[in-house]
Amino acid sequence: MAKKKKAPARKPSKPSRTELMQQMKQFVRSKGVDYLRDKNISSVGIGYKISKETKTKELAIQFTVERKAAMAELESLGTAPIPTSFTIGGVTVPTDVLQRKYEASFRVLPEGIGGPRKTRIDPIVPGVSVGNKRISAGTLGCIVYDRGNGASYMLSNWHVLHSPTGQIGDDIVQPGKHDDNRVEQNRVGTLVRSHLGVAGDCAVASIDDRAFDTKILDLATVVEKIGEPDLDDKVMKSGRTTAVTHGIVTRIHTITKIDYGAPVGEESVGGFEIGPDPDHPPVNGEISLGGDSGSVWLFKNAQGKPTNVMAGLHFAGEAPSDPNEHAVACYASSVFEKLEITLQPSPSLPQAVQPTGYDPNFLGSRVDVPKLTSAQKADAAKLGSSHVIPYTHFSLAQCKSRRFCYWVAWNVDGGRLRRLSRNGIPFILDPRLPNSVQVGNSLYANNRLDRGHVARRADLVWGTPSEAKKANIDSFFFTNITPQMDNFNQGNLGGIWGRLEDAVFEEVNVENLRISVFGGPVFHDDDRNFQGIKIPREFFKVIAFVESGNLKTRGFLLTQNLDQLELLDLDEFRVFQVALTEIEERCGFSFPDDLKDADSFAEQLEALAESTERKAIESLRQIRW
Repeated sequence: MAKKKKAPARKPSKPSRTELMQQMKQFVRSKGVDYLRDKNISSVGIGYKISKETKTKELAIQFTVERKAAMAELESLGTAPIPTSFTIGGVTVPTDVLQRKYEASFRVLPEGIGGPRKTRIDPIVPGVSVGNKRISAGTLGCIVYDRGNGASYMLSNWHVLHSPTGQIGDDIVQPGKHDDNRVEQNRVGTLVRSHLGVAGDCAVASIDDRAFDTKILDLATVVEKIGEPDLDDKVMKSGRTTAVTHGIVTRIHTITKIDYGAPVGEESVGGFEIGPDPDHPPVNGEISLGGDSGSVWLFKNAQGKPTNVMAGLHFAGEAPSDPNEHAVACYASSVFEKLEITLQPSPSLPQAVQPTGYDPNFLGSRVDVPKLTSAQKADAAKLGSSHVIPYTHFSLAQCKSRRFCYWVAWNVDGGRLRRLSRNGIPFILDPRLPNSVQVGNSLYANNRLDRGHVARRADLVWGTPSEAKKANIDSFFFTNITPQMDNFNQGNLGGIWGRLEDAVFEEVNVENLRISVFGGPVFHDDDRNFQGIKIPREFFKVIAFVESGNLKTRGFLLTQNLDQLELLDLDEFRVFQVALTEIEERCGFSFPDDLKDADSFAEQLEALAESTERKAIESLRQIRW
């Protein structure tokens, strides 16, 4: 029998460009930092090989060096020769060596473009001067939001918002100190989070003392997505110093060595490289200069216009002594992951059309919101020019110094209520207001304080399905939350206080099944200080309704025992029915005269000749409607 001939061995298939790129990316990540230990090598990344000063379409591992030298000079420079190629994924990949050095310039800045980029503005916008109060100036890249609590932040570089000598909590100023040294007047927020390393040169700061607009200056574009740049992608940015400039991606998956000065020294930062776009050359030959750090590079569309997709965060340019004009940027995806941020403001707010909030004409008879005193107005947060902050089916006034609401006003349509789950809805800060005027999750960690809704979630979820869903989400903003002891806020232990609204529908012939409610904390100067925050020990609630064509109101006061924070005594909470005038005396603000005229509780007490001793309500049946 004849022997069968063996089939010739198959040659391994050549990887696709995508597969090869992925393997080259892994090579740079695993080996790149090792090569950067060579003091002459300034970066390593992936680009198209340059042959006789012409870019080819052959992928290469590209090295940049501070000084190109002949083989005989390498030893005297304290550097080693770079291999001519590497075998990656079974493929021989050539190398390139280019002379280039990068600097994150934030000590001495050129004057740059004038106008709004270097002056104090309100609202702040991306593309203007900003910085830690300790350094010169950089650029506000774009507005982003905390992935956990929805807080609004300014995004820029670590070396702009943190700086080598800075720390978390530092004041951030707009414009940067180099452009206006009145740092106390120009404070805009505080440093919240930062990172410097292979993942990027990036940081975020709160927006406390200004409003903001998300459109990038001179581009009129809002960053709404993040993308992954590839070689030859065209991009553009808007920066403090060079304003709008255009570029083209020349290297990707690059690790660049930057000297940040004492006490930090050299750091290796990941990202990609941008060169000038030959179709849109910069006026002065520079696509970036010191002070542009923190700018956002946006992808351009086929018509050469900026898109809403972010390619990266600019962090360095070539050194002044380097004739080659290039810039480097962090990958947007890496920055957003490291800083735990998103471009989505929140599940519900802000919206293109703001919610109308509490409706004063909801009952047919007009019932306006409480009126703050002059001192309270001065201490109230504002949205635009108004201290009345609208949400879906409710509005509120927020006290800046106490960081809780003065009052919340809400409408309840008992005939259109819906049963919606609260599962998966996070408590979040309202991104329309400064973080500094709200109390977030940190107060409620590892203690018996609960996050208690002022306007009950169940009261707000009515109307169309989409309307009820928005109200459900809006109820979880921290502006509608106050700290309450767990045995007051949870389950049947808070039954009377939690069911006051229900009791109206059970005991009174409410016209159209509609009520309006006001509630909030009562602030006292001697309120208990806990973790640096004064905890209200009393709360009020006022319910307004129409019965037999007449407007009626009833007021209630609750006192909670804050000694339980430490002593854990389980004293019952006491609920009292009171006149609206007493709530006014305790809270400072005033209710509309029509609302007070509709309160007959004080007259009932006088007519019954009851003693002045306060008696707590022990049953809903004791309420005098």
